[in-house]
Amino acid sequence: MSIKTAGPTRFHHAIFVLVTLFYWASLYTYVPILSPYLEHLGASYSFAGLVLGSYGLVQIVLRLPLGIASDRMKVRKPYIMLGMLTTTISCVLFTLGGHLGWTLAGRIISGIGASTWAAYTVLYASYFRQEQATRAMSLISLLTASGQLIGMSISGYLVKQWGWGATFWAGGVIGLTGLLLSLWIHEPKEGVSREPIRMKDLLQVMKEPLLLKVSLLSILAHSVLFITMFGFTPSHALTLGASQLDLTYLVFAFMVPHAISNYLSGRVLAPRFGAWTIVLIGFVCSAACTAAISMVSSFSMLVVTQMFNGLFQGLHFPLLLTLVIQKIRQDKRATAMGFYQAVYAVGMFAGPFLAGWINEWGGLKSGFYFAGILGFIAAGLTVIWGSKERKAEARASKLQSGTTASM
Repeated sequence: MSIKTAGPTRFHHAIFVLVTLFYWASLYTYVPILSPYLEHLGASYSFAGLVLGSYGLVQIVLRLPLGIASDRMKVRKPYIMLGMLTTTISCVLFTLGGHLGWTLAGRIISGIGASTWAAYTVLYASYFRQEQATRAMSLISLLTASGQLIGMSISGYLVKQWGWGATFWAGGVIGLTGLLLSLWIHEPKEGVSREPIRMKDLLQVMKEPLLLKVSLLSILAHSVLFITMFGFTPSHALTLGASQLDLTYLVFAFMVPHAISNYLSGRVLAPRFGAWTIVLIGFVCSAACTAAISMVSSFSMLVVTQMFNGLFQGLHFPLLLTLVIQKIRQDKRATAMGFYQAVYAVGMFAGPFLAGWINEWGGLKSGFYFAGILGFIAAGLTVIWGSKERKAEARASKLQSGTTASM
């Protein structure tokens, strides 16, 4: 006779919510001021691209192994605590003076922290019944966006009032607070029995063409995001005469429409117009808005471009997440998602890294043109692949109708 352990209480939910908010706030507190800070220290654009991209490079290497290790050990809480610890250390490393090596080390450590994210999602899902999985993921997506917005919105104000170091100290304090709170995280004994990801399962899901296509589109989408708002857009804002405090307005201009379109794309727009159509609109319009960054001549116009950029970039991210498991069997979806999360980190590295070298050669504006080109390439691929998928679905539907009629 098995003994059923008590489920998570409201207190446990509240602790998890707070830890998650602190996790993302600590990771993103300094993101809007990172590229301007690197310029302040005298970094070249190529070195800035390396620092910005190292965050994604570490995740390429660690995300999947950490997820596999967590599955095999059947525990999540230690990985959550590791995430909070490394985000805290990352911020502290940025405070250790003006040496560029510390900035690279700090960003690498933040990549380790971000690599533990899968443990958060799996643990939070275990707080809910199986039929409530969609609700759990919607809630944790909201926590992600909220934590990022909280962290990013205070960075410009802190720099304006107390200097560059204040932002990193704030991120460290937020991270340390989250680490202490994580001691009270509840990990149910049930809900961790998921089969660990195995290499043969990875090879099997990688044979699914749609998974590979959507993963490539996500690489391009993350490249654009980490070149722009999470990369060099704040530096461009300062060249247009913006103050550090103005970066807060820029963050809100991007993130609020981004969150709204994230919510609407899957629930309202995709059911009405089709997922591939909305993904295409997102790529085309965000590519145009990204290229327009190089053409604006005032900070106010930059804010306008970022309002639309945030809106349109928010359209395709949740739909790509849905498409990636569309043709994957239920028992292989966790493996497919682990592969997908590891693969799209390539864009988080390659985008800013390549843009940094391009900026070194052609100036800051050239990187935004490069990002715009990537967006239009993604749009072209979406047209081709979306058309093929719609035709395949139509054939399958017609075949099924014919089979039903003959019975």
